[in-house]
Amino acid sequence: MTNDIKPKEALQMVHDSMLDGLGKLSDYFGFNKLMGQLYAALLMSAEPLSLDDLMERLSISKASVSMNLRTLEHMGMVRQVWMRGKSGRRKYYEAETDFIQIITNILSGREMRDVERALHVMDENTQLLSDVMQNMDDDDRKHAELYLERMQQMQALFRFAQLVITSLLDQVATVDLNAISRVEIE
Repeated sequence: MTNDIKPKEALQMVHDSMLDGLGKLSDYFGFNKLMGQLYAALLMSAEPLSLDDLMERLSISKASVSMNLRTLEHMGMVRQVWMRGKSGRRKYYEAETDFIQIITNILSGREMRDVERALHVMDENTQLLSDVMQNMDDDDRKHAELYLERMQQMQALFRFAQLVITSLLDQVATVDLNAISRVEIE
């Protein structure tokens, strides 16, 4: 069957599959599907692409391309590059191919921020309940004690998550992806 596929068709099939796959992966991890597709289009391109190039390749509006590229740029997944001999007003972008750097940026940025935000909310709620518990009747106090117990359990989980993320970031800095040829999980 693969012998019937022309080389250009195979390239297009792989290109389309990557756009679809990274779009789904992006969506799975809570990001915009279009962000994954934009990153894939840049990753699979031999040359930097302009907003117009991306707009045409993905059949989406320029505003949507621009907004999602800004987010990808902020995450360190793409960068704006200067193109010699090209229009000075047109912006060109290329994909970051240091995947360890991308993972580090995401974990240290969004994930760590979310964990810290959750801990902050639980700290505030714990303080609020602690401040008013002495004025509660017995039933409300029992509810408040249950809330405090459950929040303490959640805080322990989130502190563990902070430890895991921090440890992972420390380890990721030393990983050579090219040296990994196989991973076995038992």
